[in-house]
Amino acid sequence: MKNSQIDFRYLTQMYKRILDEVDVGVHAVDETGKTIIYNKKMMQMESMDLHDVINKNLLDVFMFKDDQSSTLVKALQDGKETSNVKQTYFNNKGHEITTINNTIPIYEGEKLQGAVEIANDVTKLERLMKSNMNKGPAKYTFDNIIGRSPAIKEVIESAKRATRTSSYVLIVGDTGTGKELFAQSIHNASNRLTGPFISQNCAALPDNLIESLLFGTKRGAFTGAMDTPGLFEQANGGTLLLDEINSLNLNLQAKLLRVLQEKTIRRIGDTKDMPVDVRVIANMNEDPIEAIANNRMRKDLFYRLGVVTIFVPPLKERKEDIPLLVEHFIEKYNQRFHMKVKGLSEEVQASFFEYDWHGNVRELEHIIEAAMNIMIDEEYIMYSHLPYQYRSKAQIRERMMPVSTVDTFMKENTDVTVPLKEQMELFEKTYIEHVLKKHDFNISKAAKALGLSRQSLQYRMKKLNL
Repeated sequence: MKNSQIDFRYLTQMYKRILDEVDVGVHAVDETGKTIIYNKKMMQMESMDLHDVINKNLLDVFMFKDDQSSTLVKALQDGKETSNVKQTYFNNKGHEITTINNTIPIYEGEKLQGAVEIANDVTKLERLMKSNMNKGPAKYTFDNIIGRSPAIKEVIESAKRATRTSSYVLIVGDTGTGKELFAQSIHNASNRLTGPFISQNCAALPDNLIESLLFGTKRGAFTGAMDTPGLFEQANGGTLLLDEINSLNLNLQAKLLRVLQEKTIRRIGDTKDMPVDVRVIANMNEDPIEAIANNRMRKDLFYRLGVVTIFVPPLKERKEDIPLLVEHFIEKYNQRFHMKVKGLSEEVQASFFEYDWHGNVRELEHIIEAAMNIMIDEEYIMYSHLPYQYRSKAQIRERMMPVSTVDTFMKENTDVTVPLKEQMELFEKTYIEHVLKKHDFNISKAAKALGLSRQSLQYRMKKLNL
C-alpha cells in the first residue's frame, strides 16, 4: 500500500511536469464546471495565476461575449467533442483573449465526469492582423494632394487618367512621398467608389500569415484554421492596396500573379477556385528595375501590375511646393493645438529649401509638428524651435564643402612635394574661406556652421592670414 501511494504521488508530479512543459494551454473542469487542471501555458495565455482559477467555477472567473459561450461549458452541456473552434473571452482583469480550442468531454463509462480543453493562443496574432490592415473607407481625394509644381501636377494628371478603367496600378516613390494618398484618390475617383477599400502593408507580417490573410483559409487546412475570407474576397467589387509589394517573397509573388491573371482565388486548404472582382493598386519604395535586378521582385509580376505605373517625385524634386505644404501643416496643427502660428522665419525657410528631405513630405510634417510643440506665444517658427535631429543634419550639410569645390582645390593646390601639414593648412584656409563667403563674412554665422566658437574662428583666421 505504501509503495502504491508513492507511485501515485510520483505519477501525479510527472503528469503535472509534462503538462507545464507542453506549448499549448490545457484547462480541465469537473462535471460542475469547477477547474481541476490548469497548466502553466494556460496561465501565460490568460495572464492568470493558478489560485485565481483552480477549484473555482469557470463562469465565475471568465467573461464571454454575448454571442459566444465557453467551449468547455458547451462540452459539458452537449457531451460532444469540438475541434478548431475560435473563442474570444475576457479574464478577471477584463483583458481580451482569443484562442483556437479543441475540447473533449471526459466520460467514465457512460457518465460524464468533466471536460478538457487544449488551446492555442492567437491573441497577439489577431491584434497584429487588425493593426496592420486598414478596412476603413478611403478618405483622401485628388483635392487633398498639395502642390503646384510641374512635377506633382504631371503625376496627378496621370493618376486621374487611371481612374477611367479598372487596370492594375503600380505606384512607385520614396518613403513619405504620399503614395497611399494617390491610391485612395484613384479609388475615390473611379466607379469603384461605393465598393470597399482595403489596404495591407505586406512588410508588416510574416510570409505564412500574409498568405492566409490575402487568400483566406478553409477549416482544417492547418491547426487552428477556420473558414475565413481573405482580403481579396473582402475587397470584392472594390480596391485592394498592397503596400511594399516588393517585400513579399518570390513564391508568394507567383501566387499573387496567378490571382491577378485568372481573377480567381483559392483559399488555403481548399480545392475550389472562387471568382473575385478586385482592382489591385500596389506601392513600392524602390525602383522596380532595381528590385527585379536584385531578385526582390518578379519581372512578370511587375509587367502585370505595372499596366499603369505612377512615379511620385521626392520632395527635393518639387521644392517649390514647400511653402504650400508648410502653410497646410501649420494650419492643421494650429487647429489641433489651438495656436496662431503665422509661418516660418526667413532663416528656417531658407534652410528648408537647402535641405534634402530624405523623409519627404512626411518628414516635413513631423518637423512642423515638433516645432509647434515647443513654441509658446511666438508667431513664427524659428530655427531654435526645429527638432535637434533636423538641425544636426542641416548643419552637417551646411558645413560640407561641395564636391566640385574639393575637386577644384585638389587640382589646383595638391602638390606631392608639399608636406602634409602645409597641405592641410592650405585646405583649412580654403574651407574656412568657402564658409565665410557663404555667410557673407558674418563671423557668428560662419562659426556656428563650422561648429566653432566665434573666438576660435577669429584665432584661426588670424593664424591663416584671412
